[in-house]
Amino acid sequence: MYLTKRQKETLDYIAGYVRDRGYAPTLEEIGEHFGLSSPATVYKHVQQLVSKGYLRKTRHQGRGLEIVEPDSRSSFAAPVLGQLLAGRPIEAVGTTETIEVPATFASSVPVFLLRVRGASLADESLAEGDLLIVEDRPGVRDGEVVLALLRGDVTAIGRYYRESSHVRLEPTVDGREPLYIPDGQIQVRGVITGAIRDYRSAR
Repeated sequence: MYLTKRQKETLDYIAGYVRDRGYAPTLEEIGEHFGLSSPATVYKHVQQLVSKGYLRKTRHQGRGLEIVEPDSRSSFAAPVLGQLLAGRPIEAVGTTETIEVPATFASSVPVFLLRVRGASLADESLAEGDLLIVEDRPGVRDGEVVLALLRGDVTAIGRYYRESSHVRLEPTVDGREPLYIPDGQIQVRGVITGAIRDYRSAR
């Protein structure tokens, strides 16, 4: 799971402290180490590490921080950043929502989610309410499934292949023709690695 530079520094400091002393530092000690006078700032960094699955916190204990070993992480929290309707720009959401994603989708780059709207992506076997798991990276390898903007505002999903003067987007399901997009008319917004469907809320 992706960590910012400060989050990685904070995690490394806590891990080293535990290794040397056998117990975790307090928020005040973490703040003092990094020259942070605001406990709220330290608390925010720690909470982010907890939400990403790197730390476990015991309530009502000043030193109640525990390093979570990678093999024991079953999931991590990813933000829902928008809603997706094929052929339309991605619609940003105004509220902060996170969803637990299986740890197998963790990445060295940020991971975010997009909620599918309507039936416009039925040809991609996606239904209303499905959540796409997206790695936030423009760099893409041939054969990866990408979320792309065509001509600046048309959202498309397809398997990416770079060719001489254009990109070929192959459909992810059989029976549809590929798209051929000239250079300069496609912008990769991320690489799709999976999808989540909650059958309990399906209509």
